[in-house]
Amino acid sequence: MSVAAETAESIIMGLHSGSRRALSRSLSLIESTLEADRDVAFAVLERCASASSMTWRIGCTGPPGVGKSTFIEQLGMQLTDIGRRVAVLAVDPSSRRTGGSILGDKVRMPRLSQRPQAYIRPTPSKAVLGGAAPSTRDAVLLCEEAGFDTIIIETVGVGQSEVEVAGMVDMFLLLALPNSGDDVQGIKRGIMESAHTIIVTKADIDQAAAHRAVATLTGALRYMHAPLDDWTTAVVPASSLSSEGFDVVISSISEFFAPSRRQSIETHRQLQRGEWFDSVLTAELLHRLLSQPAIRSAGDLAREQCIRGQVAPSLSVHRLLGRIQLTITEDA
Repeated sequence: MSVAAETAESIIMGLHSGSRRALSRSLSLIESTLEADRDVAFAVLERCASASSMTWRIGCTGPPGVGKSTFIEQLGMQLTDIGRRVAVLAVDPSSRRTGGSILGDKVRMPRLSQRPQAYIRPTPSKAVLGGAAPSTRDAVLLCEEAGFDTIIIETVGVGQSEVEVAGMVDMFLLLALPNSGDDVQGIKRGIMESAHTIIVTKADIDQAAAHRAVATLTGALRYMHAPLDDWTTAVVPASSLSSEGFDVVISSISEFFAPSRRQSIETHRQLQRGEWFDSVLTAELLHRLLSQPAIRSAGDLAREQCIRGQVAPSLSVHRLLGRIQLTITEDA
C-alpha cells in the first residue's frame, strides 16, 4: 500500500469515528496545491461513500453588513436543537495582494462553535469569483462522510457571480437588509431568481422597514422566474438575536427537504455533478498544461508581449493555443 493510500485510509477511519482532527486534516489536504497533498486528497475522496440525497445542503449569501454569520449561528443552533449535525463552510475573502484571509468565523459564531453537533471551517476564497472556494464541493462530500447531515455554505458576499454557489447546494438562502434604500436595486436579478427563500434580517430593529422590504421583495419576485417548478420563493422577516421569525425559516427549510421532494433534489444534484465535472476538467487541463516547461515558457513570453502592448491579449491567447494544439497533433 502506498503512503498516500495508507494516510487516506487512516483519515477515512478517523472521519467515521467522529474525529474532528481527521476532518480538518482532510479539508486542509483538498485545499492544498502541493502534489503530495493532492495525491492523498484524491485517495481520501476515492474512499468516500457514494453520494446520498438524504443530507441537507444549504447556501447562504447577502450583502456586507446583513448579518450572515449571526444568522447562520442562530440557524445552526436551531437545527442542532432538532437533532441535526451541522457543518458550516464559511468562505472568507482572500487578499489579491498577499493571498491571506482573516478566517475569523469561529470568533463570529462562538456559541455554535462550542456545540459538539456543529463544526465550523473557515476557508479562504483564494480570490476566486463565485462566492466559494475552489475546494468547496469536495469539502461538502468530506463533511457528509464525517456524519454531518446539514452543510451550510456561507459565501463571501453578494454579487452577480455568486449564483455559482447555488450550483453547489440544494437550497439557496438570500439575506436582505430592511433599511438598504431601494431593496430590489441593491440585489442582482440573477441571485434573486436563484433564491429559494429570502430572509429580511434585523427585523427587530425597525419592524416597519422590515415589512416594507418584505412587500417590495415579494412584489419583485412576481416578475422573475421561479428557481424550481415545484417551489415558490417566500420572503420572511427574521431577527438573529431574538430568533423571531426563525420558526418560519426552519419550517421553510424542512418543507424544502421533505421526503416528497427527495427525487427533485437528487435530479438537481445530478445536474450539478455534471457541471462540477466540466469545471474541474477545465481547471485540471489548465493546471497540467501550464505544468509543462515548454508551454509555461511560451505562455510567459506571450503574457509579457501583452503587458508591453505588442499584442492584444485575445490574439496572443489564440496564437498560444494554436501552438499547443499543433504540438499535441504532432505528438499524436
